[in-house]
Amino acid sequence: MKREKRRLWLTIVGATLLTVIINFQPIDHYVHTIKEKEAVSVSVNVDEKERLREMIEKWKEGREEAPIDAKVDQTWKAIPGYNGLIVDVEASLEKMLTAKNPGPELLVYKEVEPAVSLKQLGAHPVYRGNPMKPAISFMVNVAWGNEYLDSMLNTLDKHQVKTTFFLDGSWAKKYPDEVKKIAQRGHEIGNHAYSHPDMKNLGVDRIHQEIHRTQEVVFQTLGSRPTLFAPPSGSFNQRVVDIAHSSYQMQTILWTADTIDWQKPSPQTVIQRITKKMENGVLVLMHPTAASEASLDHLLTLAKQKGLVPTTVSELLSSKRFPKNS
Repeated sequence: MKREKRRLWLTIVGATLLTVIINFQPIDHYVHTIKEKEAVSVSVNVDEKERLREMIEKWKEGREEAPIDAKVDQTWKAIPGYNGLIVDVEASLEKMLTAKNPGPELLVYKEVEPAVSLKQLGAHPVYRGNPMKPAISFMVNVAWGNEYLDSMLNTLDKHQVKTTFFLDGSWAKKYPDEVKKIAQRGHEIGNHAYSHPDMKNLGVDRIHQEIHRTQEVVFQTLGSRPTLFAPPSGSFNQRVVDIAHSSYQMQTILWTADTIDWQKPSPQTVIQRITKKMENGVLVLMHPTAASEASLDHLLTLAKQKGLVPTTVSELLSSKRFPKNS
């Protein structure tokens, strides 16, 4: 009896071990197979990434642009810098890994700021933007001409363009609703002194007075203070530039191209004058006059046809890159 029980027990144990052995081998084989497949998959992924990375390194050749530092030019005085453009290799790689047809058109770029910015140059007047930046600004100095403002604002709206209006302080104080209207349409507000004086012939106290009073009028009307100063008639000296810069943190702005619209030229004359100088980084001076009102639509259209982006003075002077208009 004991022998039979022992034989039965050994049979059960043997059968169990046999079952485990039989079942264990396929599992072990399955796990081994999966590991081999995963290793092959990882190898393929790594190889594909490295192949794409090498292609990206080749594709980026000749497509990157070094940043341009701001500088003080003998003729143009302070000229803003312009951001460089480099290929973001990792971002490009991630984008191409999921693309059906990876190619240079899928490269991802990022901007690189110049080592020297416009602010770092100190107190210098500005006559133009960077000549590599495909942008232009039609800035409007306002001390009169209310009757032309609405039409000019409507033309700017039509073209979806924001620009900079430099306001005479006494005018701004007298017409706060006009000031608000300009700002509400999304335009930048600049300081054009208070009483349209000849700034280069003023003493220190009067220079402060002219700038400060307009700053306060604009602040009381809009709740913000301008960061740009355009001296009336373009009359200034280094003392004016220094005071605007050190006491009010303002950049002194002049112009590259002048409509001379205060002489009441024909619209065609204005168009011819500006067209001759219409290029990257140009600051165009105009006023709310009949000639500028009538020529603005054509000038904006022409600028876009030339691949220029009409924008505010601050945007024009920033180092931020602008794509060309198509």
